[in-house]
Amino acid sequence: MAQPNTMKGVQLVGHGGPEMLHYREDIAVPQARENEVVIRVLAAGVNNTDINTRTGWYSKNDKNQEDAGWAGNALQLPRIQGADVCGIIVAVGDGVTSQRVGERVLIEPCLFEVNGETLPTPWYFGSECDGGFAEYTVVSSRHAYKVESTLSDVELATFPCSYSTAENMLTRAQIKPHDRVLITGASGGVGSAAIQLAKVRNAHVIAVTSASKVDQLRDLGADEIILRDSDLLQDLGENSVDAVIDLVAGSSWPQLLQVLKPKGRYAVSGAIGGPIVELDVRTLYLKDLSFFGCTVLEAGVFANLIQCIEQGHIAPIVAKTFGLKDINAAQAFFEQKSHVGKIVLTVAQDEHE
Repeated sequence: MAQPNTMKGVQLVGHGGPEMLHYREDIAVPQARENEVVIRVLAAGVNNTDINTRTGWYSKNDKNQEDAGWAGNALQLPRIQGADVCGIIVAVGDGVTSQRVGERVLIEPCLFEVNGETLPTPWYFGSECDGGFAEYTVVSSRHAYKVESTLSDVELATFPCSYSTAENMLTRAQIKPHDRVLITGASGGVGSAAIQLAKVRNAHVIAVTSASKVDQLRDLGADEIILRDSDLLQDLGENSVDAVIDLVAGSSWPQLLQVLKPKGRYAVSGAIGGPIVELDVRTLYLKDLSFFGCTVLEAGVFANLIQCIEQGHIAPIVAKTFGLKDINAAQAFFEQKSHVGKIVLTVAQDEHE
């Protein structure tokens, strides 16, 4: 079937509030260059990074947004956001076998290659290049992973960003069987993914969440629950956990280091509680702690995730779905933080349910 010349999509036109997101029906359909594939987007997940990029949260400069992109550069606008994509390959560029047409794929959101060239600094899908909040998108073939699953497109769209981030954090922190792992922000997309993926490793999971979400996180596999705003030292004791998977940071951050055992591992990939924290460097070196900032995916992380999906080791958690043109409502619901799991935009009719 021939591709149309124009498509529906949402463009980010500037940094600010929801008014910066413009739904349009006349966006040019992207074409595949060498080593690229064109994907018809079926569903796309909503993430913190979408909102952070829109508001300019990544910028450390209060006067402008010259460093507001995910990679620390100015964002090229307009930009189609959306890092979580499930879709079908509909066209290929030179250097890609035509046999890939028709494959259902998930897009690896951390990009190491664009147009056949290795990037000096990785890009993030939907930040440094257009992403999945549109009917069609394009990406290097190496970042489009075929997935064979009975899960629906909406369910598969919950995985790429959050689950690869969680898998990367657990990989960097070297989580192994019987480790006691403390996960903050455990009800969010990455946190709920980290619970499941830590249990795949046979770790003992301690999840930090609100009282209203305790039962849901127990169902995901959490062995212990700590209520948000609790005193971690009182509830867990000093030197009580092997690793911390942190998505919150904020004012209570020093307690995370206090509950870590000597030679404990701390991995971070979020700061929804506040990015500025107080560090007593003596705690860091006297306890021989290891810190891991987790952004760029380690080699093999996304392939491991695809394998976990296909083998049924992890389950999708769909909190709510919205249509593409209802992206403002989807992000407003996301920011309420009342849900567990992922919010997904339905882009095309789901043919795989």
